[in-house]
Amino acid sequence: MMSKDRPQDLRDIVERMEQRPSNPVRRARLMVEQEVPPARRGPGWDRHWRELEAYLDEGVTWGMPQGLDDSPPEMDKKRADPKTSPESF
Repeated sequence: MMSKDRPQDLRDIVERMEQRPSNPVRRARLMVEQEVPPARRGPGWDRHWRELEAYLDEGVTWGMPQGLDDSPPEMDKKRADPKTSPESF
């Protein structure tokens, strides 16, 4: 016997499936897991994804060691002209 609520239940399921997770790592995981069968996933698969998701959920900011990023190097303070140095403003 089918419940008359059944079509609404299906709509709810479809709606939940169509909603995109706000965390981009979760979205990426869903896409990757559609391509990689469980038999090919390594032993650290789930932990790896959970850790990446947690970094974004917790708002962790990853810093780059000085010299490895694209930003200009800090001004050499020994040679900085005090009249034009940003610290003098």
